[in-house]
Amino acid sequence: MRRRLSPVQQDTAPVVFEGDTVMTAQPAPRTTVSVLGLGHLGQALADAFLAQGHPTTVWNRSPHKADGAVARGAFRAASAADAIAASELVVVTVLDYDTVGELLRPAAGSLAGRTLVNLTTGTPGAARELGAWVTDQRAAYVDGAVYAVPQTIGTADSFVLYSGDEAAYKQHRPVLDLLGEGVFVGTAPDLSSVYDTALLSGMYGMFSGFFQAVALAGTEGIGAAAVTSQLVRWLTAVAGALPAFAEEIDRGDFDTTTSNVEINAVGLRNILTTTEAQGVSTDLLAPLQRLFEDQMDAGHAASSLSRTIESLRAGR
Repeated sequence: MRRRLSPVQQDTAPVVFEGDTVMTAQPAPRTTVSVLGLGHLGQALADAFLAQGHPTTVWNRSPHKADGAVARGAFRAASAADAIAASELVVVTVLDYDTVGELLRPAAGSLAGRTLVNLTTGTPGAARELGAWVTDQRAAYVDGAVYAVPQTIGTADSFVLYSGDEAAYKQHRPVLDLLGEGVFVGTAPDLSSVYDTALLSGMYGMFSGFFQAVALAGTEGIGAAAVTSQLVRWLTAVAGALPAFAEEIDRGDFDTTTSNVEINAVGLRNILTTTEAQGVSTDLLAPLQRLFEDQMDAGHAASSLSRTIESLRAGR
Protein backbone atom coordinates (compact mmCIF):
# COMPACT_ATOMS: atom_id res chain seq x y z
CA MET A 1 0.00 0.00 0.00
CA ARG A 2 1.29 3.50 -0.86
CA ARG A 3 0.11 6.57 1.02
CA ARG A 4 0.29 9.99 -0.59
CA LEU A 5 -0.55 13.12 1.35
CA SER A 6 -2.38 15.86 -0.47
CA PRO A 7 -0.21 19.01 -0.76
CA VAL A 8 -2.99 21.24 0.51
CA GLN A 9 -3.59 22.31 4.12
CA GLN A 10 -2.94 19.91 6.95
CA ASP A 11 -6.63 19.52 7.72
CA THR A 12 -7.29 17.86 4.35
CA ALA A 13 -7.82 14.12 4.56
CA PRO A 14 -4.91 12.14 3.05
CA VAL A 15 -5.53 10.17 -0.13
CA VAL A 16 -4.74 6.45 0.18
CA PHE A 17 -4.07 4.23 -2.84
CA GLU A 18 -5.04 0.59 -2.19
CA GLY A 19 -4.01 -1.24 -5.32
CA ASP A 20 -5.90 0.55 -8.10
CA THR A 21 -8.58 1.79 -5.72
CA VAL A 22 -8.47 5.39 -4.47
CA MET A 23 -9.80 5.78 -0.95
CA THR A 24 -10.01 8.85 1.28
CA ALA A 25 -8.78 8.40 4.84
CA GLN A 26 -10.66 9.89 7.74
CA PRO A 27 -9.67 13.50 8.56
CA ALA A 28 -7.29 13.93 11.47
CA PRO A 29 -9.14 14.75 14.67
CA ARG A 30 -9.35 18.40 15.61
CA THR A 31 -8.07 19.79 18.90
CA THR A 32 -10.82 21.15 21.09
CA VAL A 33 -9.94 24.63 22.33
CA SER A 34 -11.50 26.94 24.91
CA VAL A 35 -10.77 30.66 25.07
CA LEU A 36 -11.43 32.43 28.36
CA GLY A 37 -11.46 36.21 28.02
CA LEU A 38 -12.86 37.88 24.91
CA GLY A 39 -11.28 41.28 24.75
CA HIS A 40 -9.82 42.31 21.40
CA LEU A 41 -6.98 39.78 21.72
CA GLY A 42 -9.16 36.93 22.97
CA GLN A 43 -11.60 37.37 20.10
CA ALA A 44 -8.72 37.31 17.60
CA LEU A 45 -7.42 34.07 19.17
CA ALA A 46 -10.84 32.43 18.99
CA ASP A 47 -11.23 33.47 15.35
CA ALA A 48 -7.81 31.99 14.49
CA PHE A 49 -8.82 28.61 15.94
CA LEU A 50 -12.24 28.69 14.31
CA ALA A 51 -10.78 29.57 10.92
CA GLN A 52 -8.85 26.28 10.91
CA GLY A 53 -11.81 24.20 11.99
CA HIS A 54 -10.93 23.55 15.63
CA PRO A 55 -14.02 23.15 17.84
CA THR A 56 -13.81 26.30 19.94
CA THR A 57 -15.64 27.12 23.16
CA VAL A 58 -15.66 30.69 24.44
CA TRP A 59 -16.47 32.35 27.74
CA ASN A 60 -16.34 35.91 29.04
CA ARG A 61 -17.57 37.55 32.22
CA SER A 62 -19.68 39.88 30.07
CA PRO A 63 -21.62 37.27 28.05
CA HIS A 64 -22.43 39.61 25.14
CA LYS A 65 -18.74 39.72 24.19
CA ALA A 66 -19.08 36.10 23.06
CA ASP A 67 -21.84 36.90 20.57
CA GLY A 68 -19.52 37.54 17.62
CA ALA A 69 -17.49 34.35 18.11
CA VAL A 70 -20.67 32.31 18.57
CA ALA A 71 -22.06 33.75 15.34
CA ARG A 72 -18.88 32.55 13.63
CA GLY A 73 -19.27 29.00 14.94
CA ALA A 74 -17.96 28.95 18.51
CA PHE A 75 -19.77 27.25 21.39
CA ARG A 76 -20.84 29.48 24.28
CA ALA A 77 -20.00 28.19 27.77
CA ALA A 78 -22.21 29.16 30.69
CA SER A 79 -19.26 29.39 33.11
CA ALA A 80 -15.49 29.34 33.20
CA ALA A 81 -15.64 25.82 34.64
CA ASP A 82 -17.81 24.67 31.74
CA ALA A 83 -15.41 26.22 29.24
CA ILE A 84 -12.44 24.45 30.81
CA ALA A 85 -14.27 21.12 30.92
CA ALA A 86 -15.19 21.42 27.24
CA SER A 87 -11.67 21.30 25.79
CA GLU A 88 -8.26 19.68 26.02
CA LEU A 89 -6.50 23.00 25.33
CA VAL A 90 -7.55 26.02 27.41
CA VAL A 91 -6.25 29.49 26.51
CA VAL A 92 -6.67 32.35 28.96
CA THR A 93 -6.20 36.01 28.11
CA VAL A 94 -7.63 38.44 30.64
CA LEU A 95 -6.60 41.67 32.36
CA ASP A 96 -4.09 40.36 34.90
CA TYR A 97 -3.02 37.34 36.95
CA ASP A 98 -5.37 38.21 39.80
CA THR A 99 -8.26 37.84 37.36
CA VAL A 100 -6.82 34.54 36.10
CA GLY A 101 -6.82 33.24 39.66
CA GLU A 102 -10.38 34.41 40.27
CA LEU A 103 -11.52 32.48 37.20
CA LEU A 104 -9.53 29.30 37.73
CA ARG A 105 -9.71 28.59 41.44
CA PRO A 106 -13.48 27.94 41.54
CA ALA A 107 -13.01 25.74 38.45
CA ALA A 108 -10.06 23.76 39.80
CA GLY A 109 -11.90 20.46 39.51
CA SER A 110 -12.20 20.88 35.73
CA LEU A 111 -8.47 21.33 35.06
CA ALA A 112 -7.12 17.80 35.47
CA GLY A 113 -5.68 16.35 32.28
CA ARG A 114 -5.86 19.60 30.36
CA THR A 115 -3.24 22.04 29.11
CA LEU A 116 -3.65 25.62 30.28
CA VAL A 117 -1.94 28.24 28.14
CA ASN A 118 -1.94 31.58 29.92
CA LEU A 119 -1.39 34.53 27.57
CA THR A 120 -2.15 37.15 30.20
CA THR A 121 0.52 39.78 30.82
CA GLY A 122 1.97 39.65 34.32
CA THR A 123 5.13 39.30 36.37
CA PRO A 124 7.57 36.38 36.63
CA GLY A 125 6.62 35.80 40.27
CA ALA A 126 2.94 35.54 39.38
CA ALA A 127 3.75 33.09 36.57
CA ARG A 128 5.74 30.87 38.95
CA GLU A 129 2.92 30.84 41.48
CA LEU A 130 0.20 30.12 38.92
CA GLY A 131 2.29 27.44 37.22
CA ALA A 132 2.80 25.60 40.50
CA TRP A 133 -0.90 25.81 41.34
CA VAL A 134 -2.02 24.53 37.91
CA THR A 135 0.44 21.64 38.16
CA ASP A 136 -1.01 20.76 41.56
CA GLN A 137 -4.38 20.41 39.83
CA ARG A 138 -2.82 17.70 37.62
CA ALA A 139 -2.87 19.95 34.55
CA ALA A 140 -0.05 21.12 32.29
CA TYR A 141 0.88 24.80 32.46
CA VAL A 142 2.32 26.87 29.62
CA ASP A 143 2.91 30.60 30.04
CA GLY A 144 3.03 32.83 26.98
CA ALA A 145 3.72 36.37 25.84
CA VAL A 146 2.10 37.58 22.62
CA TYR A 147 3.89 40.05 20.35
CA ALA A 148 1.15 41.23 18.04
CA VAL A 149 -1.82 43.52 17.87
CA PRO A 150 -5.11 41.62 17.49
CA GLN A 151 -5.31 42.44 13.78
CA THR A 152 -2.01 40.63 13.08
CA ILE A 153 -2.75 37.40 14.97
CA GLY A 154 -2.01 34.48 12.70
CA THR A 155 0.18 36.48 10.31
CA ALA A 156 3.93 36.66 9.78
CA ASP A 157 3.95 39.81 11.93
CA SER A 158 2.92 37.86 15.05
CA PHE A 159 5.06 35.74 17.35
CA VAL A 160 4.55 34.24 20.81
CA LEU A 161 7.12 33.25 23.43
CA TYR A 162 6.22 30.20 25.53
CA SER A 163 7.67 28.57 28.65
CA GLY A 164 6.64 25.83 31.05
CA ASP A 165 5.58 22.27 30.28
CA GLU A 166 7.58 21.43 27.15
CA ALA A 167 5.77 18.20 26.36
CA ALA A 168 2.40 19.94 26.46
CA TYR A 169 3.73 22.77 24.30
CA LYS A 170 5.04 20.33 21.69
CA GLN A 171 1.77 18.41 21.69
CA HIS A 172 -0.29 21.53 20.99
CA ARG A 173 2.22 23.47 18.94
CA PRO A 174 0.41 22.92 15.60
CA VAL A 175 -2.63 24.63 17.10
CA LEU A 176 -0.72 27.35 18.94
CA ASP A 177 1.25 28.22 15.81
CA LEU A 178 -2.02 29.37 14.27
CA LEU A 179 -1.61 32.47 16.44
CA GLY A 180 1.87 33.30 15.16
CA GLU A 181 5.36 31.83 15.19
CA GLY A 182 5.91 30.07 18.52
CA VAL A 183 9.26 30.22 20.30
CA PHE A 184 9.79 27.97 23.34
CA VAL A 185 12.24 29.72 25.70
CA GLY A 186 12.53 27.21 28.55
CA THR A 187 10.81 24.90 31.01
CA ALA A 188 10.66 27.33 33.95
CA PRO A 189 7.13 28.78 33.78
CA ASP A 190 8.31 32.33 34.48
CA LEU A 191 10.81 32.57 31.60
CA SER A 192 8.37 33.93 29.03
CA SER A 193 7.43 36.65 31.52
CA VAL A 194 11.09 37.53 32.08
CA TYR A 195 11.57 37.80 28.32
CA ASP A 196 8.37 39.83 28.09
CA THR A 197 9.51 42.29 30.74
CA ALA A 198 12.86 42.68 28.99
CA LEU A 199 11.39 43.18 25.52
CA LEU A 200 8.77 45.63 26.73
CA SER A 201 11.47 47.56 28.61
CA GLY A 202 13.24 48.02 25.29
CA MET A 203 9.99 49.12 23.69
CA TYR A 204 9.28 51.74 26.34
CA GLY A 205 12.86 52.97 26.06
CA MET A 206 12.20 53.54 22.37
CA PHE A 207 8.97 55.36 23.18
CA SER A 208 10.77 57.65 25.62
CA GLY A 209 13.31 58.54 22.92
CA PHE A 210 10.45 59.22 20.50
CA PHE A 211 8.72 61.56 22.95
CA GLN A 212 12.00 63.36 23.60
CA ALA A 213 12.67 63.78 19.87
CA VAL A 214 9.19 65.11 19.11
CA ALA A 215 9.25 67.53 22.05
CA LEU A 216 12.66 68.91 21.07
CA ALA A 217 11.82 69.27 17.37
CA GLY A 218 8.56 70.94 18.24
CA THR A 219 10.36 73.86 19.92
CA GLU A 220 11.31 75.05 16.43
CA GLY A 221 7.96 74.33 14.83
CA ILE A 222 8.91 70.95 13.35
CA GLY A 223 5.84 68.72 13.29
CA ALA A 224 5.77 65.30 14.90
CA ALA A 225 5.19 63.56 11.57
CA ALA A 226 8.09 65.36 9.92
CA VAL A 227 10.65 64.40 12.56
CA THR A 228 9.24 60.88 12.93
CA SER A 229 9.80 60.04 9.27
CA GLN A 230 13.50 60.72 9.74
CA LEU A 231 13.63 59.14 13.21
CA VAL A 232 12.26 55.79 12.01
CA ARG A 233 14.83 55.70 9.24
CA TRP A 234 17.65 56.41 11.69
CA LEU A 235 16.47 53.99 14.39
CA THR A 236 16.14 51.22 11.81
CA ALA A 237 19.76 51.78 10.84
CA VAL A 238 21.24 51.96 14.34
CA ALA A 239 19.25 48.91 15.52
CA GLY A 240 21.73 46.90 13.47
CA ALA A 241 24.36 47.61 16.12
CA LEU A 242 22.46 45.76 18.85
CA PRO A 243 23.52 42.18 17.96
CA ALA A 244 27.18 43.23 18.08
CA PHE A 245 26.64 44.91 21.44
CA ALA A 246 24.94 41.73 22.67
CA GLU A 247 27.94 39.63 21.66
CA GLU A 248 30.28 41.98 23.53
CA ILE A 249 28.12 41.78 26.64
CA ASP A 250 27.91 37.98 26.55
CA ARG A 251 31.69 37.70 26.08
CA GLY A 252 32.44 40.37 28.68
CA ASP A 253 34.86 41.90 26.18
CA PHE A 254 34.29 45.63 25.67
CA ASP A 255 37.36 46.59 23.64
CA THR A 256 36.50 48.80 20.68
CA THR A 257 38.02 51.14 18.15
CA THR A 258 34.76 52.84 17.23
CA SER A 259 31.87 54.13 19.36
CA ASN A 260 33.30 54.26 22.87
CA VAL A 261 31.75 55.53 26.09
CA GLU A 262 33.57 58.90 26.03
CA ILE A 263 32.44 59.78 22.51
CA ASN A 264 28.83 59.04 23.42
CA ALA A 265 29.07 60.90 26.73
CA VAL A 266 30.23 64.04 24.93
CA GLY A 267 27.48 63.67 22.34
CA LEU A 268 24.74 63.15 24.92
CA ARG A 269 26.01 66.07 27.00
CA ASN A 270 25.58 68.32 23.95
CA ILE A 271 22.06 66.97 23.48
CA LEU A 272 21.19 67.70 27.11
CA THR A 273 22.59 71.24 26.86
CA THR A 274 20.52 71.88 23.74
CA THR A 275 17.44 70.35 25.30
CA GLU A 276 17.66 72.60 28.36
CA ALA A 277 18.26 75.65 26.17
CA GLN A 278 15.09 74.84 24.22
CA GLY A 279 13.08 74.64 27.42
CA VAL A 280 12.45 70.88 27.27
CA SER A 281 12.82 68.55 30.25
CA THR A 282 15.91 66.34 30.38
CA ASP A 283 14.31 63.84 32.77
CA LEU A 284 14.28 61.03 30.18
CA LEU A 285 17.89 61.31 29.01
CA ALA A 286 19.80 62.59 32.07
CA PRO A 287 19.87 59.13 33.76
CA LEU A 288 21.67 57.68 30.73
CA GLN A 289 24.29 60.43 30.94
CA ARG A 290 24.90 59.51 34.57
CA LEU A 291 25.59 55.91 33.51
CA PHE A 292 28.09 57.08 30.91
CA GLU A 293 29.85 59.25 33.48
CA ASP A 294 29.91 56.40 35.97
CA GLN A 295 31.77 54.25 33.42
CA MET A 296 34.26 57.03 32.66
CA ASP A 297 34.87 57.60 36.38
CA ALA A 298 35.67 53.89 36.65
CA GLY A 299 38.30 54.21 33.93
CA HIS A 300 36.32 52.80 30.98
CA ALA A 301 36.09 55.87 28.73
CA ALA A 302 37.69 53.96 25.84
CA SER A 303 35.46 50.90 26.21
CA SER A 304 32.55 50.07 23.94
CA LEU A 305 29.28 51.84 24.64
CA SER A 306 27.87 48.42 25.50
CA ARG A 307 29.86 48.48 28.74
CA THR A 308 27.28 50.91 30.12
CA ILE A 309 25.25 47.85 31.11
CA GLU A 310 27.76 47.23 33.92
CA SER A 311 26.51 50.37 35.67
CA LEU A 312 22.99 48.96 35.63
CA ARG A 313 24.15 45.61 36.95
CA ALA A 314 26.04 47.32 39.77
CA GLY A 315 22.69 48.39 41.20
CA ARG A 316 21.47 44.81 41.68
